[in-house]
Amino acid sequence: MNGADSLCDTLLANNVDVCFANPGTSEMHFVAALDKKPQMRCVLGLFEGVVTGAADGYARMADKPAATLLHLGPGLANGLANLHNARRAHTPIVNIVGDHATYHLQHDAPLTTDIESLARPMSQWVRRIQSAADVSAAAAAAVAASHGGQGGVATLILPADAAWTQAPADIQRATLPSPTHVDPDALRQASEALQNGRKTVILLSGKALRSKALETASRIAARTGARLLAQQSNGRVERGAGRVMIDRVPYNVDLAVKTFADTEQLILIGAKTPVAFFAYPGKPGVMTPPTCQSIALTRPTDDLTEALEALADAVGARQSAATVATKTDAGELPTGPLTAAAIIQAIGALSPENAILCDESVSSGRDSFKSTFGAAPHDFLQITGGAIGIGLPLATGAAVACPNRKVILMQADGSGMYTLQALWTQAREQLDVVTVIFANRSYAILHHELKMVGAGEPGHNARRMLDLDHPAFNWVLMANAAGVEAAQAVDAKSFVDLLRSALSRKGPFLIEALI
Repeated sequence: MNGADSLCDTLLANNVDVCFANPGTSEMHFVAALDKKPQMRCVLGLFEGVVTGAADGYARMADKPAATLLHLGPGLANGLANLHNARRAHTPIVNIVGDHATYHLQHDAPLTTDIESLARPMSQWVRRIQSAADVSAAAAAAVAASHGGQGGVATLILPADAAWTQAPADIQRATLPSPTHVDPDALRQASEALQNGRKTVILLSGKALRSKALETASRIAARTGARLLAQQSNGRVERGAGRVMIDRVPYNVDLAVKTFADTEQLILIGAKTPVAFFAYPGKPGVMTPPTCQSIALTRPTDDLTEALEALADAVGARQSAATVATKTDAGELPTGPLTAAAIIQAIGALSPENAILCDESVSSGRDSFKSTFGAAPHDFLQITGGAIGIGLPLATGAAVACPNRKVILMQADGSGMYTLQALWTQAREQLDVVTVIFANRSYAILHHELKMVGAGEPGHNARRMLDLDHPAFNWVLMANAAGVEAAQAVDAKSFVDLLRSALSRKGPFLIEALI
């Protein structure tokens, strides 16, 4: 057994059985080790941003980490944007980065980089394997670290000589951290706040947005008169008909400020105080009033579901009724011109039960959350860190995690171009993903931001940096080139017909919706 074998065996022993990979020369011994283990599913991504984004989507749905395999520092650098999104989603990932043999580093070969410095901003844990004898212990520690707090990226650096050198046969088991119980003082403070008659918002994120936890939160709101809201960006929300209807903090600063205008108290459960995505001249950075008191019920290590149950007991909400969404009438289908609103209406009406909706529609789908409240019960995954280019990989990883569930991706055309290689992975793995491209042929979000920062109307040079129509992308041809069947919708009826057809079959399909 060499170090690479030890790494593979340790991952499998700790229930990490999927590896999203884009390997190079330094990782060949690990590739050979993976080749001996049919229990490990290896999924190739043709760009490292696909690899890291797919690992994010996988773990959000599987509730356990996948491994990634990246080639030295430049490979890691290519995947950092989606590791940033994973960090913001608190997604557990065992991020394996190969490196030169330890004795080769002194030569400063072309691919030599400071991997630790690249990894730290996106990782909650970084460790370099010291030798083949250190491999299993380091890998087990990485698995444990990925589960730390609400979850995160654990980066493990594998030198080539640690991979090819003989290693001990002992395989280490990770000791996963146990969640902590809610602090009694924080529970008392939140309970008293909910019963003092002041206008209160309960802001949720993380696993507080799973269906069981949301039911508890809804009972608390019903009992106390508090208002429930989800953080603007969340890794996963269980929602739809028959589940608690909860809105998000708006992205738009003015709307967010209006949302919290009369809020006197803010109780945070797995969430952070809401702030603007960017600074805008003359607008506040914090969305709550200066006089609003923020109360953090939970810490990063707390069990959020348990904390909500404790709070429900403290305010006497166990017998209160939760408020749930009603089903959207499938007969309410759009007709006429094809607009972003028509697309979302059709998806909400036609998506099957237990679907997974992935959203990187950006400006086109700003109302997608509200417009799918009454869709059949589903999971909702979204971009969490603002680093565009996650949609296609996110859907890819979610489909690997849940092969028996239909995945529907709402994808903006501009950000889709960042990681369109994920379509090839969907074709190769025959993943059940329906991709809807919102083809407005523009970075519409940046047109809006130009106005928001007070920079005026776009002129010739600005439009050259914000428009995507000269030449226009042809997503049907690009999808076909990657092995994915595709078609174009030009009006609401043709879109509805294509969506019905795509949802009725297995395997990847792309709809380019011209809006």
